[in-house]
Amino acid sequence: MNIIYATYNINHNSIDIYTYAGYFLRIDCNKAEERLKTTPCSECALNALAIDKPIEYARLYLEGSMQIWVETEDSLDLW
Repeated sequence: MNIIYATYNINHNSIDIYTYAGYFLRIDCNKAEERLKTTPCSECALNALAIDKPIEYARLYLEGSMQIWVETEDSLDLW
C-alpha cells in the first residue's frame, strides 16, 4: 500500500489514510489500543504519536508491533 497522506481525525478518534490507488483506510484508535497493556505514560505517548506522526502509528498497528513499541516507551521512562 503506497500511502499519500495520513492524518489524525479528532472527530472519530481515528487515523485516516489515503493511498495512491484511491483507497481510504480508517484505523479506529480505540479498537487499536483496547487490548494493549499500557501505563499512563505510554498512553500519553500513543496519543502524541497518533496526533503528531499518524503514518508511524498506522505502521505500528498494521505490522502488529504496537505492544512492542509501548513496552519500549515504558522501559525508557526508567532512565
